[in-house]
Amino acid sequence: MNDEFYIGWEARAAPGFGKVARRIVIGLLLLALLVSIVLAISQQLIGVSVFEWGTLKKISGILKIQPYPHLLVPRPGTTGAQPGFSTYYLVAPFKFGLDREKLSALDGKYVSLQGTLIYRGNQTMVEALPDSIKVVNEPSPFPTGTKTIALGRQTLIGEIVDSKCFLGVMNPGQLIPHRACAIRCISGGVPPVLLVRQKNGPAIYLLLVSADGKPVNQQVLDMVAEPVQITGEVERQGELLILRADPSTYRRVK
Repeated sequence: MNDEFYIGWEARAAPGFGKVARRIVIGLLLLALLVSIVLAISQQLIGVSVFEWGTLKKISGILKIQPYPHLLVPRPGTTGAQPGFSTYYLVAPFKFGLDREKLSALDGKYVSLQGTLIYRGNQTMVEALPDSIKVVNEPSPFPTGTKTIALGRQTLIGEIVDSKCFLGVMNPGQLIPHRACAIRCISGGVPPVLLVRQKNGPAIYLLLVSADGKPVNQQVLDMVAEPVQITGEVERQGELLILRADPSTYRRVK
């Protein structure tokens, strides 16, 4: 019989049992510390994003529906070289984009709406209550027109993400972990975005549209959350960067 076998209810543990128990406890504590460090580092890599869930705000601005619904919100004070407005993506609650056809009569008009802010870095989105979007019967605080500035033909490598989850609703990290959720959002009308991560600078977000400027939600679903290379015409509308390219020319990057 082994003299060091300890069954748990004797008055004393076997001489070697305490050492083994201490080693196990210390090992578990070190493992817990390591897991905490890994999680903290991974959160830093994912980035800081915010979804002000449960907080409705009233927001006013110029509604634009091309290429995807967005709101031009006046900036307070002197803007200097910046545009006189901020650009907010607009989506509906849950995994849906706003219906562009239903909003067509309001395109270019000064409106107010109620919604929840979602933001990450320099990108802002509003989860708007569709029935709250109303025309404001007062003069617009700035011209309704936005200039389109051509930035030339470019080849970019990045990841196709759904703008709503990535900007703050799910904070999904990178690539495959958020694929299923992203596909559902994009198929529901949430604007697809090419996320380009720079080594020495902030991430770049480009709205994906076809070569003739139309939404490409259904055409990009099989490449969501994968590294891709896209060559197309890049343009700027206010704060929005837009990438025009035929989805059939997208290439997977291994």
